[in-house]
Amino acid sequence: MDKYGLIGYPLGHSFSISYFNQKFHDEGIDAVYENFEIPDIEALNEVLGSNPNLKGLNVTIPYKEKVMQYLDTISPEARAIGAVNVIRVTHEGSKIKLKGYNSDVIGFTQSIEPMLDKKWHKKALILGTGGASKAVDYGLRNLGLETVFVSRYERPGTIQYDKITPEDIKEYNVIVNCTPVGMYPKTEECPQLPYEAMDSHTILYDLIYNPDETLFMKRGAQYRAQTKNGLEMLLLQAFASWDFWHEK
Repeated sequence: MDKYGLIGYPLGHSFSISYFNQKFHDEGIDAVYENFEIPDIEALNEVLGSNPNLKGLNVTIPYKEKVMQYLDTISPEARAIGAVNVIRVTHEGSKIKLKGYNSDVIGFTQSIEPMLDKKWHKKALILGTGGASKAVDYGLRNLGLETVFVSRYERPGTIQYDKITPEDIKEYNVIVNCTPVGMYPKTEECPQLPYEAMDSHTILYDLIYNPDETLFMKRGAQYRAQTKNGLEMLLLQAFASWDFWHEK
């Protein structure tokens, strides 16, 4: 039986484990998907050594960047983004070969593109600076948008939340939340932005999918902003992961 899995820490409820095991059941695929909650990226070698039938992995927080040093090859997109969230595992004799990909950018780009209107949407704010935000940045720039990262801290190439003006919201009217702010159970929280400056041309995209509608989305919707959560992106990522594992 082939095995696939997810590495990260901590791992609570996993979309991937339920999605893939249901897929295997429905399609009669002789495989299983497991969660590998590892407290340190160095434990990856133990996961590989104790699971000889492992064919592929997904990678989540906090290892999307740290895992790259363990890989034999990395796709050009993942290298440009600086983060990997899919690993194809192959065996060449006694050697294990690992190839890294990034399905975040595929899932995000395919999900947000139908919302964009080139006449109105030319600049974007990316909330957060982690691995997912890098994939979002790569995807938005490939779609022709200018991007700016927003951080809580003073960092090169970023602006801070308290410096964002209503004028900025009008200009950068595509806003993507790549932070955990507003995720269950802290659903009463949202990024601090001048929501009152939003209108029907504003797009608020939240990578969070639990709850279905975050406070970030609700506050924007009050001013007629278009909103979308990250569930479709997750599904599209899962499709891409399967293709990467089988080099389709």
